[in-house]
Amino acid sequence: MARSSDPNDHKGLIREAYRIDGITLPECRSIFLDWALSLPADRDQNTALAELHAGYAEQNPDHPMTQVLTEGLQTAKAPKRRGGWRSRNR
Repeated sequence: MARSSDPNDHKGLIREAYRIDGITLPECRSIFLDWALSLPADRDQNTALAELHAGYAEQNPDHPMTQVLTEGLQTAKAPKRRGGWRSRNR
């Protein structure tokens, strides 16, 4: 797979997922995980995700990768739970 000049998708994983005919939702989730794990440390994941979604979702609203990107955005915006059993004194 060729490298990409897009700093949000430097390995071209998301771009290539949109080009695969008949790709399934589980395959897109696997590609997304690879993308998330390979994103450079100096690149903000939430910003990269938002920019990728903005670049692909409008032209490909029914693509399974668009669903995965949308889910990723929703998860990124969800408030993080604080506390729980780990934060209590033992």
